[in-house]
Amino acid sequence: MQTLPEAKLYIDGKLRSAAGNKTYDNIGPWTGEVVGKAADASPEDVSEAIAAARRAFDTTDWSTQHDYRLQLMKKYRDLLFANREKLLLIARLEAGAAVGAAFRAQIDGALNGMDGMLECYPLVKWEEDRGVRREMGFDTKRIVTHEAVGVVGAITPWNVPLYVNVGKVIAALLAGCTVILKPAPDTPAMGAIMGELAVEAGFPAGVFNVITSAHPAMAGEMLTTDPRVDLISFTGSTAVGKLIMQNGAPTLKRVFLELGGKSAFIVLDDAPNFAQTVMGSMVVFHAGQGCAYPTRLLVPKSRYEEAVKALEMAYAGFASKWGHFEEPTCIMGPVISKRQLERVMSYIELGQKEGARLLAGGKPRTDKGSGFFIEPTCFVDVRNDMRIAQEEIFGPVLVVIPYENDEDAIRIANDSIYGLGGAVFGTQERALRMVHRIRAGALSVNGGMSITGDLPFGGYKQSGIGREWGLEGIEEFLETKAIGIRV
Repeated sequence: MQTLPEAKLYIDGKLRSAAGNKTYDNIGPWTGEVVGKAADASPEDVSEAIAAARRAFDTTDWSTQHDYRLQLMKKYRDLLFANREKLLLIARLEAGAAVGAAFRAQIDGALNGMDGMLECYPLVKWEEDRGVRREMGFDTKRIVTHEAVGVVGAITPWNVPLYVNVGKVIAALLAGCTVILKPAPDTPAMGAIMGELAVEAGFPAGVFNVITSAHPAMAGEMLTTDPRVDLISFTGSTAVGKLIMQNGAPTLKRVFLELGGKSAFIVLDDAPNFAQTVMGSMVVFHAGQGCAYPTRLLVPKSRYEEAVKALEMAYAGFASKWGHFEEPTCIMGPVISKRQLERVMSYIELGQKEGARLLAGGKPRTDKGSGFFIEPTCFVDVRNDMRIAQEEIFGPVLVVIPYENDEDAIRIANDSIYGLGGAVFGTQERALRMVHRIRAGALSVNGGMSITGDLPFGGYKQSGIGREWGLEGIEEFLETKAIGIRV
């Protein structure tokens, strides 16, 4: 298997090693072996990146050069597209993406999403005329302006690193902010290449910085507590999101959080191609490592046995179609790490203890190699109060829950601390009535795309705060100022 070049830090416009040339091993999920080295940033490195971003925001005209930023981001977009094959290799080696999943979600999803954001950029209103109003005996002309927040700390996960990196970094830069990107320790190369391409694009010094670190918390804690950082944009677990809010409270940072999910996939009794739709609910794409992935399948009791038989056939038919590194149609590889494998396996064991019936999978697959492989797994006869139905597993595990009627399906879908995504399949009018009552941020009707680069993405409840992507995603990084001019 190929290896990746060393992932360097990108600070104040320069690619460089970490202090003391310290590095750490980048472990590949397919083999469990080293696929590259990454710079292991020190606290001093992180502080230098924050200082560079602060200086670039406070002492240059970056935040006011709206057209310049747009043209620079278009140039950067072209460089990302030109390096598509290199990006694909990184996603395969360090994120464990199978080829079929890497092209769709990992790379093309990010690149097409960036195009969507660039299309939205002209819709940003930097200044609005609110007219003249007479108050206190005289007239005042009012203007409302929208300005960049300042320095942004972007903390990103390992599951779809380029997609999330682009969603945060490009939106913040378009808004006129300066950015420090801290990728997950498991996927440093995808952050590092963004720094490399920023050099090639000619980014001004300090407007964008990339910090990689083996320590799971050091750099993130510095970003979330440092008063020089104005906003934190974080994607990851709900538990860590709560810690970030606590860390940011003393300096009253603006905090944007895209967190966990336990989305519902609801199939109504009148769904066309009922069995085929049920089969399409299998949690196999990128081994189920997606926050908005619908991992609770809700099917009507009147057709429950039919649904279970369809799933049995689907999982049996998929048994030989996953875990192949070179197969272009393969969409499921390993989970990201040994730690994640152990976590997912603990939930599979828990599901059996809770009384759910294991319909398919349930075992690690050492015969696939020395990497972190878990069989596609499905539990049936699940109650929504079981932990496997309430907690985010983040692996290839589907739970199947029967419901009585539409009201019961809505109740079950909303009976969760999460509210990120979801899907409803059935006659359109009936399905639409349901999605309007499901408390989640991105909902699909009959397979429609609710997550694209020009649409806002984010969650209700403990799935997060704020929105990413689209016009709303750019506006997250803006402050609002009211100006009154005496006439």
